[in-house]
Amino acid sequence: MSDRPRSSVAEATALTRMITLASTGVALLLVSIKGAVWLLGGSTALLASAADSALDLLASLATFFAVRYAASPPDAEHRFGHGKAEAFASLLQGGLVFASAALIGREAIGDILHPREVTHGGLAIAVMAVSIALTFALIAAQTHVLKRTASVAVAGDRAHYATDLASNAVALLGVGAAAILGWRGVDAIAALAIAAFLVWGAVGVFREAANQLMDRELPLAERERIIALVTSDPMLSDVHQLRTRASGPYVHIQMHVDLDPTLSLRQAHAAVVAAERRILSEFPSADIIIHPDPRGAAEPHGGAFAETTLGKRGLKEG
Repeated sequence: MSDRPRSSVAEATALTRMITLASTGVALLLVSIKGAVWLLGGSTALLASAADSALDLLASLATFFAVRYAASPPDAEHRFGHGKAEAFASLLQGGLVFASAALIGREAIGDILHPREVTHGGLAIAVMAVSIALTFALIAAQTHVLKRTASVAVAGDRAHYATDLASNAVALLGVGAAAILGWRGVDAIAALAIAAFLVWGAVGVFREAANQLMDRELPLAERERIIALVTSDPMLSDVHQLRTRASGPYVHIQMHVDLDPTLSLRQAHAAVVAAERRILSEFPSADIIIHPDPRGAAEPHGGAFAETTLGKRGLKEG
């Protein structure tokens, strides 16, 4: 089974709301203190980190609202729910990160060409240390939430802040070298390193969002677990055309299964409903469709998504 147990929609929504609120609060605090100290000291590395935190705040606000919209129930116009709003928020995060990297890189190159003296270095170092501590605590909380949910928006936010953690450490080294040792160039080089970290993090955010927007299958371990849950009843066998996808807090699962053709419609329905309940016991946010086929007497289904030899079991990694 997957190492990420899935929560009910209500629980996942409560957790994601809590962590996105915390993320927004941390970003607001960091941009305030970094901006104030940069105005006093003029460190390019600190400016880079402050600009990154400002975009963190915008991204966190977008995520804050996106997870709430994504958890809203299906309606007449969105019968599959609104879960992909989380993926769109992740795309916004990635775009903001790229913008941040470009601005930071431009500022760093300018400072390399025209170095400036860094003042109030001790205060800047203290700010970066506080930033690292707060970011580490936030990442730990986000990791805890992701153990209970599959929120792509929170995953993107965590990836962003993990990059921030590394960039803050680099900025701390740069500010320290400039303030204590007088190595002005190190401060600007640290800012360039931060920009590189941001680009790397943005690529990961885009990848996760694209997987959900393109309806990528659930991980292999989860698909294997779904089949095991269904076939734990010997009346159901040969799961095929299994299709899965995630959409925010929801999981959509559909499949064909073979049943004894001598079963009555009522008996077949009862067996399928029991299988759905077994799946829901471990995937409580799942939307499930199970199509029963008479074992040994099923006609092949046509259409663009007809069975293929490759997809007979519905499992394929990669």
